[in-house]
Amino acid sequence: MSAESTPDPVIRGETGITTPRRRAKGRRRKPPTGGRRKALTVMAWTAAGIVVLGGTGAGYLYFKLNNNLKTVDINQALGGDRPTKVGNGSENILVLGSDTRSGSNKKLGGGADDGSARSDTAMIVHVYAGHKKASVVSIPRDTLIDRPACTDTKGGTQPAAHDVMFNSAYTTGGAACAVKTVESMTGIRMDHYLEVDFSGFEKLIDELGGVQVTTTKNIDDPDSHLKLKAGTHTLNGKQSLGLVRTRHGVGDGSDLGRIQLQQAFIKALVNQVRHIGLFTNPKKLYDLADTATKAVTTDSDLGSVNSLMSFADGLKGISSSHMNMVTMPVRYDSANANRVVVAQAKAKLVWDALKNDRPIPASATKGTATGEAKGVVISS
Repeated sequence: MSAESTPDPVIRGETGITTPRRRAKGRRRKPPTGGRRKALTVMAWTAAGIVVLGGTGAGYLYFKLNNNLKTVDINQALGGDRPTKVGNGSENILVLGSDTRSGSNKKLGGGADDGSARSDTAMIVHVYAGHKKASVVSIPRDTLIDRPACTDTKGGTQPAAHDVMFNSAYTTGGAACAVKTVESMTGIRMDHYLEVDFSGFEKLIDELGGVQVTTTKNIDDPDSHLKLKAGTHTLNGKQSLGLVRTRHGVGDGSDLGRIQLQQAFIKALVNQVRHIGLFTNPKKLYDLADTATKAVTTDSDLGSVNSLMSFADGLKGISSSHMNMVTMPVRYDSANANRVVVAQAKAKLVWDALKNDRPIPASATKGTATGEAKGVVISS
């Protein structure tokens, strides 16, 4: 069986479990009229973990949404010392879920309001030529890596470091350092960068009306503030954030197990967004656009509503059934069971496949550390 057809162990409908699709309660939305063709479409990916935005277009509202966006000039920060762009029609996007411990994120992430920042969710999204399929490679935050020298957010130079956790790159030098570290690890140029923070993720889920999940076991994780009885739930933003952050409430308590939940949740969210359609309520439409544009930080090439709209339009044909989600091949560190190291030979199979716009072979992830996250089924 190829990696493209490997069953997801926690997504309903892809594990052999067949049930009718549940419809949301309330009035069914009518399809949009031709005069509303510039309505906003929102597609959400992640932890963390991926949100791709379309645009809405009228007057001062457009400029207000544009001003909501935060951008980072990755090209200027990294200069010419980068992998070469691949001209085969594919795209690579680094998606981060950040947990800045300041402002409204403090109560969500816990800890001191010290302004520090980490990236607890990291994914490389490879969109294949033709934009009909995608592969998503999750990078465990606890992976020990060699971090290259980076320019930090204040313009200072941070020296290279050996055997440090992957998520230290973002803490050390922000978005540009995270991109440089991923490019150093993979040899693949990141065409775009997309970041969503804790509070933004929570608000987006609430605006989208929640996400339905079914738990086969009780979940009680005081660290992620998630407490659910076994059964079917429509999770609000706070609960959804708790689910994608939970480690100790489900499975073996590992970061690798949490990644399984994140991947399943993203697939469910992508499916849900695809079935929402375009809103006919202008206020609801604007509220969603306002929330979404405040929630993300992008590279400067995506730093306008028009650019995001065009980018989203190129991705809207990708359904969850055409998303192959894997975890970067790793093995447990022999010196510390709470850390993992890259399984270099198998990881090379992943990176080579993406460079050449090919499916990731099943052999790339066979026999690698995966963690365990049983007890939750994400409805698709």
